[in-house]
Amino acid sequence: MKLKNLILVDHPLAQRDLTILRDKKTTSLEFRNSIRRISSVLITAVSKNFEVKKVKVDTPLEKTTGYELKHQIVIVPVLRAGLSLVESFLEMIPDAKVGHIGIYRNEETLQPVDYYLKLPRNIGVAKVLIIDPMLATGGSASAAIQFLKDRGAKDITLVCLLAAPEGVSTVNKNHKDVKIYSIALDRELNFRGYILPGLGDAGDRTFGTI
Repeated sequence: MKLKNLILVDHPLAQRDLTILRDKKTTSLEFRNSIRRISSVLITAVSKNFEVKKVKVDTPLEKTTGYELKHQIVIVPVLRAGLSLVESFLEMIPDAKVGHIGIYRNEETLQPVDYYLKLPRNIGVAKVLIIDPMLATGGSASAAIQFLKDRGAKDITLVCLLAAPEGVSTVNKNHKDVKIYSIALDRELNFRGYILPGLGDAGDRTFGTI
């Protein structure tokens, strides 16, 4: 299976926290703390190639040249699991705007079903980061990307903690222009569409609804 546009974030701290997330003994509190730390590593990697523009700034001693981001950043978590990544992303980009997409996967058909969409007005000129802990079948991610494109988004990046080959392949097939950032590429999906070895249901483990 040929996978394109996948960028794996290979960082020791991320691999440590991913191990904590995989462990079935990890509590919801520990899970949330690890999500927060690993999200900081992710946004640092994703933002590495953001464009900047020069600005003038007065230091206490003299004038100098500084930099600010050239483009507005819009963070779009996929409800509800994607909410767990938002805080760390906003800590790094405090002036980012946040939209929301509500999508759930029908457990029988494994197809995405949408139920909520709220986006900032400047979506067409912004760099848009879709965040969701898991890229499994790729159905929900592809649907989320298409919803954004239909509303004018042109620069979209998908950010996740774990990806399955099937999900990456689906996004590649449907959206060749979208880059995918992930901490790890796992082996496969099981018959229920869960990532193996994976870490279980990220939403349930984050919010303690197991």
